[in-house]
Amino acid sequence: MKGLFRRLTGADDAPFITVISGLPRSGTSMMMKMVEAGGIPPMTDALRVADEDNPKGYYEFERVKQMDKGDVAWVPEARGKAVKIISALLKYLPADERYRVIFIRRDIDEILASQRKMLIHRGEDPDKQDDAQMKRLFEKHVRQVEEWLAAQKHIQTLYVHYSDMLGNPGPQIERVNTFLGGKLDPARMAEVVDPQLYRNKK
Repeated sequence: MKGLFRRLTGADDAPFITVISGLPRSGTSMMMKMVEAGGIPPMTDALRVADEDNPKGYYEFERVKQMDKGDVAWVPEARGKAVKIISALLKYLPADERYRVIFIRRDIDEILASQRKMLIHRGEDPDKQDDAQMKRLFEKHVRQVEEWLAAQKHIQTLYVHYSDMLGNPGPQIERVNTFLGGKLDPARMAEVVDPQLYRNKK
């Protein structure tokens, strides 16, 4: 019914929601900072501050973590903005909005190495997880998410590889800019890319 209302009233012209997604430690915070520099305001409450693991900030919005519990009333407020949503929560996005998802791909071994370092920094046991098992689970999860995204008519998806962005940002920034409407500032986006943060390179 909502979808019909939107078509009849011309609401389909309303700004889409930019979603930055991927596995934890895949580079989503960097992409959030890039699109912000390009001109898209981030949806964030700044409750989680920058630290040793993310020196440029996390760009999180805490209510995102409650989406699986039904807290999606905030989603319309994200129109015209960018919000970071972990891949496991994408399926809870309300289908009566329009989304452009930038999904960050990164080598699973690099993600696991980054997660181990984060656990050490937090004083937790890095060996409490079996890396081989986690790698299999992550790979299966990503396949399932990609299949789900491909089936969603209200979602457009662009896949960007983390190493490609850090190794040769120009073409990747152009892809992102085109995907998001072509009105961003590529030069300012490029200034955000910091190869020195690629600390868990395979």
